[in-house]
Amino acid sequence: MNQVATPSEFLGKLRTRLRRAALHLAPGTAVDDALFEDLEGQLLQADVGIEATRQLLARLRARAGHLRDTGALRAALSDEIAALLAPVARPLVVGTGAKPFVILAAGVNGVGKTTTVAKLARRFQAASQQVMLAAADTFRAAAIEQLQAWGARQNVPVIAQAPGADPAAVAHDAWHAAHARGSDVLIVDTAGRLHTQGNLMEELRKIRRVLAKLDAAAPQERLLVLDAGTGQNALRQIEQFHAAVEVSGLVVAKLDGTAKGGILIAAAQRFGIPIRYIGIGEQADDLEEFSSHAFAEALVDGDMAS
Repeated sequence: MNQVATPSEFLGKLRTRLRRAALHLAPGTAVDDALFEDLEGQLLQADVGIEATRQLLARLRARAGHLRDTGALRAALSDEIAALLAPVARPLVVGTGAKPFVILAAGVNGVGKTTTVAKLARRFQAASQQVMLAAADTFRAAAIEQLQAWGARQNVPVIAQAPGADPAAVAHDAWHAAHARGSDVLIVDTAGRLHTQGNLMEELRKIRRVLAKLDAAAPQERLLVLDAGTGQNALRQIEQFHAAVEVSGLVVAKLDGTAKGGILIAAAQRFGIPIRYIGIGEQADDLEEFSSHAFAEALVDGDMAS
């Protein structure tokens, strides 16, 4: 099994992935209204959103008298983005009071949710925690098989039933199995669903209710996985899933060079939900705890640094 990447290694990968999407300003450009207009356009194109863009520009304009060139502007922008993101840069802490500590993983189809679940299991294993997975995405046989394959590869037990089984029943059985075995963490993988599908969102609520009957505090974490490439649509997903299960943490996946990345800033400004992890690829070690400073540096690391 490969070792989990160090934070410095991950930052290097993140910079590489975001290089195409990084904010670019020509070196030597005067810090004037034209430059701020150019920067405003870039922030909006990067999916930062109108409100967060206005907030960032207001802070930068307040410092304009001390910004001599684009190098200084780059440093100031990085600082302001990091400051805006700092309140949501809160790593997931598995509490010792609950055993198992239950993580309910949700998200729409195609965001990389099941892969993220497997990556999380690997991280917890690396921290010497016993992990169990629940294949509660029973709508697709392939989803169950995918999770079982990940579990076999990482030597993590997977509780599953036949395709079409009641997802809440799978979660129920998995909690009892994890409790009996003394597992530290139980991660429940749920069906990918559109946030507009009311029946499937109700199924998600049912899973939460069933788990709460077993442990009033469960699921201790309601983790929403987002695809960074979906842009402003991600905000709508957060809104709908939060209404259904009170999302307590976000994972932003697929920051792979095509995603603009600014959606993290927009989400932080609008919802204030902790961003637990970011993912930059499909490899097992391409998931890291979110760092506001590292992300801000990577996002403004393009030609602005020239």
